[in-house]
Amino acid sequence: MEKTVKIGFLGCGNVGGGVWRLLSGFSREIAHRTGLRFDVRRVLVRSLDKHRDLPAGVLTTRVEDVIDDPEISIVLEFLGGEEPAHQYITAALERGKTVVTANKVAFALHWHELQKAAKASGAGLYYEAAVCGAIPIIHTLEESLQANRIHYIYGIVNGTTNYILTRMSKEGAEYADVLKDAQRLGLAEPDPSSDVEGLDAAYKLSILASLAFHGRVPFENVYVEGITQVQAEDIRCGQELGYTLKLLAIAKRDGLKVETRVHPTFIKNDHPLANISGAFNAVFLNGHACGDMMFMGRGAGDLPTASAIVSDLVRAASAQKHLYPTFENELNPTVALQNNTDWRCAFYSRMLAQDRPGVLSRIAQTFADHGVSIAAMQQKGARAGGHVTLVFITHEASEQAMQQAILEITPDVATVESLLRVED
Repeated sequence: MEKTVKIGFLGCGNVGGGVWRLLSGFSREIAHRTGLRFDVRRVLVRSLDKHRDLPAGVLTTRVEDVIDDPEISIVLEFLGGEEPAHQYITAALERGKTVVTANKVAFALHWHELQKAAKASGAGLYYEAAVCGAIPIIHTLEESLQANRIHYIYGIVNGTTNYILTRMSKEGAEYADVLKDAQRLGLAEPDPSSDVEGLDAAYKLSILASLAFHGRVPFENVYVEGITQVQAEDIRCGQELGYTLKLLAIAKRDGLKVETRVHPTFIKNDHPLANISGAFNAVFLNGHACGDMMFMGRGAGDLPTASAIVSDLVRAASAQKHLYPTFENELNPTVALQNNTDWRCAFYSRMLAQDRPGVLSRIAQTFADHGVSIAAMQQKGARAGGHVTLVFITHEASEQAMQQAILEITPDVATVESLLRVED
């Protein structure tokens, strides 16, 4: 026997339109597989004048028509951004309506508030689509890997930056040129700052790390560095040494110490993430029981994200009882994970050095004074003005030690042109 569930939309942009197309065009298959049919009663939009492929009778500009409708049991949020999405989601949850969202910003910043409101009213809160689009990584961490202690996560979780770095790597193109192409093709926003500065990936990492490590990892604890300063020359030098550059979201746990960071990262060419190209996303993780695992797919776009939304919608409508993460999801939990800002990794550095005897030994000694040892070094051809390009890969060292060593290399020895981190 089929069950009809009445739902409402908050917003109806690309993703909302994708969900509408899935629910209308794929409804027979969904009903056959799940026994559920979904009736979209109201859709909140900014203007009634814009043409949409939806029945005019469901459109409204009043949020109250969605969250106060007693027949609507599940609300799907597509507004994006922190506000008014946070306010509207909270209001829907307080009224006992289950919410399905793809909003990583409002969710990462206000998760503790939203979960509290959901538990108080008995409503569900589902957010698979907030991270990596169609890839079911949230469900995997929440349910499939419960018998695992997750040691680390490496993620390519932003398609725009992965597209840019892929083009730079394959073509030797400069960042600014590829960004313009990405904007022209619709792969980058007119204002791409959230993507290219790493913020989008940081919101997602906050969510992933909290689930993986069973403790609150606030967005504020994520170190963020984007790709705007990446130079084609560094990508070429890394390739010569056997490395590929990716914007990685990295989370590692050691006891109660957790490091979370987003930054351009060199990984070896044979690493599974090195071949994730274009706008694809991937998450590589390690658990004590499952070992290494990788998940790859489309992390954005109307239909891939809609696929995750509808999956959550079916899960929410089928649930006898809504489940919530079991860790203490509070602003200031009793037992808090400790933020480790002095992580250890290897480093890549490119310097423009004075071409005279003793310069290399002075650089090596400065590194050694701070406990940094050199694993590989290349010297490029001489440049005008009596300079040569030196490229270093270090052994694993502490972040603070490496930063201090770089500060102590003075211009009369070398200028540090770039510093990037390296992961195994």
